[in-house]
Amino acid sequence: MEDNGTHHPISSFFLVGIPGLQEFHCWIGIPVFLLFALTLLGNSIIIATVKLEPSLHQPMYFFLCMLAVNDMALSSSTAPKMLSIFWFNDHRVGFNICLTQMYFIHTLCIIESALLLAMAFDRYVAICIPLHYTTILTTSKIIKMGLVGVSRAILMVLPCPLLIKRLPYYTNYIINHAYCEHMAVVKLANANTLINRAYGISVALSVMILDLGLIATSYIKILQAVFRLSSQNARSKALGTCAAHVCTILVSYTPALFSFLTHRIGKKVPPSVHIIFASLYLLVPPTVNPLVYGIKTKQIRDRVVGLFFPNKKISEH
Repeated sequence: MEDNGTHHPISSFFLVGIPGLQEFHCWIGIPVFLLFALTLLGNSIIIATVKLEPSLHQPMYFFLCMLAVNDMALSSSTAPKMLSIFWFNDHRVGFNICLTQMYFIHTLCIIESALLLAMAFDRYVAICIPLHYTTILTTSKIIKMGLVGVSRAILMVLPCPLLIKRLPYYTNYIINHAYCEHMAVVKLANANTLINRAYGISVALSVMILDLGLIATSYIKILQAVFRLSSQNARSKALGTCAAHVCTILVSYTPALFSFLTHRIGKKVPPSVHIIFASLYLLVPPTVNPLVYGIKTKQIRDRVVGLFFPNKKISEH
């Protein structure tokens, strides 16, 4: 045994995958691959559809395209390494590569949250103050909103890998996870990690509370406006335009909240269950989002049907 007072910097980590389910890794890789392939296909179709259809050149669909690009980037930052672990037993990952993956994963998750907030704001303006929709959500405003969301994520997550790099490590280099997650890496450090933990939880809570709070406020205002409408048909149409977005919010935030709470207070949750949920949090929403919007949004649904079945009559209602 080496002297515990000596620091041992390491050059790489060992990603276990899903603890306790190693013998099933080969099979687990199949749904991971399918989710990854569907993410790339579905989001590419959404982007192509919006680009090719002039009637979809509206703020709501521009935000949807941003979400599609972000979803493909998020899935691409995790799925390939997961597949190399599950199918090729390639568990090693370089120290700096691990921190890079961690940085992109958390940055893209915060960007995703900002885009969901922007889409909620879009629905609020469209339903509550429709006469000012075109003046409020101009192209320049949309670009500025996107840049603010990206800048916030980049700056908020940047201290995380920098704070980790200052920590000394012992010979423990095994990460009980399928990807480089912030808390999973921090737990390997031999030093006092209070600053890392405090910063990580403050970022997660500030983003979740602020964004979810503003999204909830938007939908409370929307519901108030909808139920003031006299026409049942108008109420149904207004609520219908929000249904896809609400589904996306639930799919995105539910596993994220579970994973966040499990790291801090879920000591009795089996590691395999935690890792599966943490992986689903990154793989499922990017797959589900284009399906939800494709089914729930008439303009996109009709355009996609017209693209693949040109002889099929497009619905008018």
